[in-house]
Amino acid sequence: MTDAAPERVARVVLVDDHRMFRTGVRAEIGRTEITGIDVVGEADDVESAVQVVAEQRPDVVLLDVHLPGGGGVEVLRRSAPLMGDPGGVRFLALSVSDAAEDVIGVIRGGARGYVTKTITGTDLVNAVFRIADGDAVFSPRLAGFVLDAFAATDTPPVDEDLDRLTQREREVLRLIARGYAYKEIAKQLFISVKTVESHVSAVLRKLQLSNRHELTRWATARRLV
Repeated sequence: MTDAAPERVARVVLVDDHRMFRTGVRAEIGRTEITGIDVVGEADDVESAVQVVAEQRPDVVLLDVHLPGGGGVEVLRRSAPLMGDPGGVRFLALSVSDAAEDVIGVIRGGARGYVTKTITGTDLVNAVFRIADGDAVFSPRLAGFVLDAFAATDTPPVDEDLDRLTQREREVLRLIARGYAYKEIAKQLFISVKTVESHVSAVLRKLQLSNRHELTRWATARRLV
């Protein structure tokens, strides 16, 4: 971060269901006199997000994909009337997930970009201002998902097994398949180990699988890893 006074200010709303993550983002980028980012509101679910965005009309909303009440896509759907130019609210997805279906879903919903939570504070500040200026911003390799999706002429087939899983269960499944331990998943998703275990049990039950090795094979076969 530079210590020079910012030339302009972007008003931002943070939408994420993990308070500790919101606090960290605010501490990292919300020093207005240095970064030019003014965090004007926060929300932790769909209802509160729709309300605060409508009340504050920020320049940019940093939006998590997985939220109680319908997820980021639902926030985008209900906030669509506020997105029109000029001066409309713009959305930048900020998520731990780098899954193609999550990226494509929020971009189709109207988000202008998608970055993962591994992004640095400096890069996130730059991304916010680029989104505010009307640019599109993606973490490396995620743009390819969008290009492929919008170039495709055929609707992808529905995976009924995958559709049985909630967004959070898919997220846990993907990390399990990548070899993460329960403690590592809990830390990355800001949830307890017990909650991770509950999600894994639910996934095993819904998919009629017996253990994490079968989960890994199942996810790999569907290119979810």
